[in-house]
Amino acid sequence: IVACNKPAEAAKEVKTAYVDTSELMKQYTEAKDLEAKYKSKAEEKGRQLDAEIKRFKQEAASFQSQAQANGQEWAQKKGAELQKREQQLSYAQQALSQELQQESGKEMDSLVSGVKKFIKAYGKEKGYAYIYGTGDAASILYAEDKFDITKEVIKSLNDKYKSAEKKEEVKK
Repeated sequence: IVACNKPAEAAKEVKTAYVDTSELMKQYTEAKDLEAKYKSKAEEKGRQLDAEIKRFKQEAASFQSQAQANGQEWAQKKGAELQKREQQLSYAQQALSQELQQESGKEMDSLVSGVKKFIKAYGKEKGYAYIYGTGDAASILYAEDKFDITKEVIKSLNDKYKSAEKKEEVKK
């Protein structure tokens, strides 16, 4: 009987919470900035490629009418050239896509790693025993809303990011 009656201190409540990681990434300013950076980079590099594709399509369209006028030998030679260019443009599109995915992937991995470190430090500072993650790769199937600290973490991350941006601007 004595062994079962533990003192109140030993029955101390374990402080836990969770963060909706997909919501965090949608609302985190640095993640939004990173997404915008690669969107504009893709548009910029894509414009050059689009111009080449447009020229190719115009040339391919005029090929039809010129083929009859210039004969079968010319049409076969020109058709082979157009096919080769079409393939080159396709490869260029794929290469551009892969290049942007690799670049953004590296930066996103770095961002996610930084967020994890931040949440770990945040948890220690606030006295949490556990902080779980929910969202796309959910590790919690259910938790009461009162344990959701997503908004607090987003605010803290965004404040940290803003102060880091201001320090960068001062350096420039």
